[in-house]
Amino acid sequence: MADDTLDIIDKLIETCRDGQAGYRDAAEHTSNPGLKEFFLSQSLERAKFSGELESMAQRLGEADPNRGPSVSNKIQRAWFDLKQKFGGGDTSILESVESGEDQAKKDYQEALRSPLPLDVKTVIERQAESVFATHQRVRALRDQYRRVA
Repeated sequence: MADDTLDIIDKLIETCRDGQAGYRDAAEHTSNPGLKEFFLSQSLERAKFSGELESMAQRLGEADPNRGPSVSNKIQRAWFDLKQKFGGGDTSILESVESGEDQAKKDYQEALRSPLPLDVKTVIERQAESVFATHQRVRALRDQYRRVA
């Protein structure tokens, strides 16, 4: 059970690190002050979440949780850069962010279906609630920007 729990936590650490980097990248690519502020606040929240998960992993015996973004995040960063070079605006950025949020939502849903110790499950449930709300907000922003474009 401990190894399974650590695998789940490690997956969510990666998810949060990817979110942190993805939101930071999105903030760098938008000139809209409102979106920039939202993206930066979400990047900070995902950093906080990964820190919580890393502490949990260490309490459960993992010496050094992976703290870097995944390969897929590095690909997403290149995709942001390419879209911007070809004139992709805020709608394009929001579509990319939504794609990342789709994955984060899926990862948290999968974690919540797993048997976990109560203290771990409580933290993951709290984080999942925020991730799911952010997913909805990003989708609403994407729709709003599509209507304006």
